[in-house]
Amino acid sequence: MKLIHIKDISPFFCFFSIAFLFALLFSTDNAQATVGAGGALPYETWLVNLRNSVTGPVAFTLSIVGIVVAGGILIFGGELNAFFRTLIFIVLVMALLVGANNIMTNLFQGAVIPGEIPKVQESIVNLQE
Repeated sequence: MKLIHIKDISPFFCFFSIAFLFALLFSTDNAQATVGAGGALPYETWLVNLRNSVTGPVAFTLSIVGIVVAGGILIFGGELNAFFRTLIFIVLVMALLVGANNIMTNLFQGAVIPGEIPKVQESIVNLQE
């Protein structure tokens, strides 16, 4: 096996540098790797606030109003320049997205993630198996 020799750098220096790098890599504390775990991400709170803002009866009402107004402007607005027409389309799409989200949540009651099964139900499930 022939070692690669870089000018002015000895192979022993390369070997010890790589060994030192691996020693640092494997000696880090495991707690440093779990800092962001557990749902405590820094941007999570405003995402939850945004989700709560675009769901609910007020958002659904505003989406219906947005659909009616944007549709009315597109139908009866006459000649619109391209920028204003694009803004109206953006409002219409956002209103449709919020309205569809609320309609689907109301129709299918959203995703249900079961929690811990009580002991009584667990014994019934075990008996049925």
